[in-house]
Amino acid sequence: MAWSHLLAYFFAGIFGANFVPHFVAGVLGRELQTPFAKPPFQGLSPPRVNVLWALTNLAVAYSLLAFVGEFDLRRVVHASVFGLGLTAWSLMLARSFGRLYGSKGGALPSGH
Repeated sequence: MAWSHLLAYFFAGIFGANFVPHFVAGVLGRELQTPFAKPPFQGLSPPRVNVLWALTNLAVAYSLLAFVGEFDLRRVVHASVFGLGLTAWSLMLARSFGRLYGSKGGALPSGH
């Protein structure tokens, strides 16, 4: 198996993770940061832009899985590399959105 295929599966996980917050925000009618906002990644984009950005991320993730190598979800290496990309980017998004929205880094509310 070529290392480039594994890299593609890792990036498919990244694009798959990026799909989720933009799609959810968009279909809920909420604004969220995108590369198209002003300033990029800090300003807010309207819901329609978020839905379109989400679907673009989903298409890229699908393309990387479907057309690079022969991705097989039942192969532990393939699924693990995809999952690693998904996990890494999800944690990065949580940190970034936490900074923008004033989260305390995932700490439990006082009293818990």
